[in-house]
Amino acid sequence: MTDTERARTRAWVLHPDIRSDTQRRDPGPALDEAVALAAALPDLEVAGQEVVRLPKAHPGMLFGSGKIDELKARFSEAKIELVLIDGPVTPVQQRNLEKAWGVKVLDRTGLILEIFSDRARTREGVLQVEMAALSYQRTRLVRAWTHLERQRGGLGFVGGPGETQIEADRRAIDEQLVRLKRQLEKVVKTRALHRQARAKVPYPIVALVGYTNAGKSTLFNRLTGAEVMAKDMLFATLDPTMRGVKLENGPEVILSDTVGFISDLPTELVAAFRATLEEVLSADLILHVRDISHPETDVQAEDVEEILSGLGVDKTTPMLEVWNKIDAVGPERRANLEAIAARHDEVICVSAWTGEGMDPLLEAVTAQLEGHKTQAHLVLGYDDGRRRAWLFEEGVVQEERQAEDGVHLMVRWTPRQEARYRRL
Repeated sequence: MTDTERARTRAWVLHPDIRSDTQRRDPGPALDEAVALAAALPDLEVAGQEVVRLPKAHPGMLFGSGKIDELKARFSEAKIELVLIDGPVTPVQQRNLEKAWGVKVLDRTGLILEIFSDRARTREGVLQVEMAALSYQRTRLVRAWTHLERQRGGLGFVGGPGETQIEADRRAIDEQLVRLKRQLEKVVKTRALHRQARAKVPYPIVALVGYTNAGKSTLFNRLTGAEVMAKDMLFATLDPTMRGVKLENGPEVILSDTVGFISDLPTELVAAFRATLEEVLSADLILHVRDISHPETDVQAEDVEEILSGLGVDKTTPMLEVWNKIDAVGPERRANLEAIAARHDEVICVSAWTGEGMDPLLEAVTAQLEGHKTQAHLVLGYDDGRRRAWLFEEGVVQEERQAEDGVHLMVRWTPRQEARYRRL
């Protein structure tokens, strides 16, 4: 056994299937997703997993006393150091479970925060994760926040100096939040300047969105040749990556890869990563990438649509559904899916891994970006240089002539460009 293997924390994943919970998910796929979340952290070794069925959640311990004792014996035998509970755990439940079992306990929110911290690469992403983690920890003073003192990635929930139980001082956390907010404001200003610079480039933005692990980064790599981290791992991409792509027989576009969505995303992170998803809000076309081989692909699609709606994405923004991993389904199901896609212009079956379906996808992207353009005749006053300059920056002007009543322009634009022009 290597030193690295010895250093990994042995974890057990529990999915509480609470019958009284109105938001119950299918326990099988839910447990699989929780295990995949745990596997996304290199410091963890998942030594066991199970669904625990409950008539209702117990306020103080979450589980009943009999189940607590049964699990304690199992954890002791397997030398478990960390228990991951796929769901919300109150600070009181967390403290009581840790005392009863003699191990660390982490709920779904804490685990996702830990993964985000491990994956965030940009300065803004790191700051946003720190702020989200502090907001989370502020509500549970029984947890350590020693990750603020650490030099490596991670939040201190798993292993390392985070072993020590330290009651976080609320005032110190608030002071740290104020410092982080000031730093973030500077970073956000820089991002705004970058966005303004990009706005001057007359290329449409195509944003990839989808449930985590749907294959967005693999598709991004396939289309751009970029070496973005693309692994069979939840939350492989956390910071948006943008590349220019020249479509054959079509325009040059900016392709944007974004963080994967997930059900029950912690509210702290929805707010923290809103800026990271700004590229989606300004997109001319959204590619909703779905893992069509996943047993809960329809539920995942609903989660993505719900988050997009919550972000305030314009419903008029065109969207294509990209049914990815078509190579991973059986022949009969594949034939059915391809028959459905053939009847809908906005659905394309692809395999980002093998390259199948790339040509039809690019043709559909070109059709969406070019096919919805309309012509318009505009008359601007000679003093209206701002709007005239904007039209030329967008590359929509086809003809221009001067007359007594002003500058006459013939433009060809998308509905989104027209709407932006009207708001100037």
